[in-house]
Amino acid sequence: MIKFYGYKKCGTSKKGEKALQNAGVDYTFIDITEKPPAKAALKKMIQQSGEPATKFFNTSGVEYKSQNLKDKLKDMSEKDMIELLASNGKLIKRPLVTDGAASTVGFKEEVFLKTWK
Repeated sequence: MIKFYGYKKCGTSKKGEKALQNAGVDYTFIDITEKPPAKAALKKMIQQSGEPATKFFNTSGVEYKSQNLKDKLKDMSEKDMIELLASNGKLIKRPLVTDGAASTVGFKEEVFLKTWK
């Protein structure tokens, strides 16, 4: 079962959902602001995505900017980044999609459809 972590008011989440729907892919929507993934799940998704933990941050978000994370992330360990992401779903780039074996973060249509179609 595909888990789609998104936010209903987020344009990028809407694009991701629409792409899955158009491809006929079944998924479960989880509001990332209410139920962010746990630390262990985030660690696994980061490994599966092949992306560094820094790519999982919503760099255009208010929370990211208000905490001045652009400068702080440079000195943070991956473990600390994962703890921070798990503590506040608004810090996580959307959509975050996983089926337990593969994971994608953000919406790049080509990668998204290749992975989830």
